[in-house]
Amino acid sequence: MTDIFRQQRVAYLLGVSLLLASVTLLLLGASVGSTGFESVLNAWNDPVALQIVWDIRLPRTLGAWTAGALLGLAGAVAQGLFRNPLADPYLLGSASGASLGVSLALVFFGVSPFATQWLVRLGLTGAAFAGAVGAVLLTLMLAKGVQHTLRLLLAGVIVGVVLGAFASLTMLMVPEVTQAMQAFMLGSTGFVGWTACALMAAVWLGCMVVAWMLSQVLDGLSLGEATAASLGLPLPKMRAALVAVLALATGTAVAQTGLIAFVGLAAPHLVRSVAKTTHGRLIFLSSLMGGVLLMAADTLARWLIAPQELPVGVLTAVLGGGYLLWLMHRSTRASSGASL
Repeated sequence: MTDIFRQQRVAYLLGVSLLLASVTLLLLGASVGSTGFESVLNAWNDPVALQIVWDIRLPRTLGAWTAGALLGLAGAVAQGLFRNPLADPYLLGSASGASLGVSLALVFFGVSPFATQWLVRLGLTGAAFAGAVGAVLLTLMLAKGVQHTLRLLLAGVIVGVVLGAFASLTMLMVPEVTQAMQAFMLGSTGFVGWTACALMAAVWLGCMVVAWMLSQVLDGLSLGEATAASLGLPLPKMRAALVAVLALATGTAVAQTGLIAFVGLAAPHLVRSVAKTTHGRLIFLSSLMGGVLLMAADTLARWLIAPQELPVGVLTAVLGGGYLLWLMHRSTRASSGASL
C-alpha cells in the first residue's frame, strides 16, 4: 500500500513539474526570436513589438505545446493499444497519408506550405487531415476491423509504405512541389496561429477525456488479451474508439505542424522511466511530456542559429534518436550485467 501511495506521489510531482516547465518554456518561447528579448521588453510601448509577441511568438509556442501534447497522448494510446513500447502515433499510416494529401494539394492547386493566407493554410490543413484519416480508414479496412492487434499493426506498416511511395512518386513526377514539401516533411510550427492553437486545444481536450475514460481497457490489455476479455469489457468497440482517438490526435497535429518525429514515441518512455502508474495517469502525463518536449525543441530550434532557425522536426529526430540509442545501450548493458 505504501508503494502505491509513493507511486501516486511521484506521478503527482511529475505532473506539477511538467506544468511548471510548460509555463517557464512559454515565457522563454515568447522571448526567443530574430529580435531577441527586445520585443518582450518593449511590447507595452511598441505596437510592432506587441504584434511580434502576441501574433507570432505566443501562438507558435502554444501551438508547439498543443501539437506535442496531441502526439504524446497518441503515443501513449498507441503503445498501450499495441502493447509495444516502440509503437508511435504514425503507426497506422497517418503520416504517409498526410504527406500524400499535402503533395496532391500542392500539385493540383499550386499552393505552398509557406503561404500565410488563411484560406490556403486551411486547404493544406484539410488535405493533410483528410490524408491522415483516410490512411487510418484504409488500415482498418485491410485489417478487417480492430479485433486483431497484430493484423492491424501489419496493415498500418503496409499502408504507410505504399502511401509514402505514392507521395514520393508525386514529388518525382512534379519536381516543382519538392521544395515546398520540405516544410511539411521536416516539420515546422512557424505558421501556427491562434486559430490552429484553438483547434488543437479543443481536439486535445476531447481526445484526453475519451482516452481517460477508456484507459481501463489499456490496463486490461497490458495483462494480456484473455485477461482483458475476462473483465467483461466490449473490446472491439473500445478498441475502435481508441483507434479513433489515435487517428484524430495524430491527424490534427500533423495537419498543423507537419511530420515531427520521436515526440510521440519518447514522451511515454520518459514518463515510465520516472513514474510507474496506470494508463489513465500515463496518458495525461505523456501528453504533458510531449508538450514540454516539442515546446523546448521549438524554442531551441529558434535560438541555436538565430536569426535563422532549424526545422523543429529535424531537431526532434536528432535528439529523440540519440535518446533511444542511449536507452538501447543502457538496456543492453543491464542485460549483459544480469547474465554475468
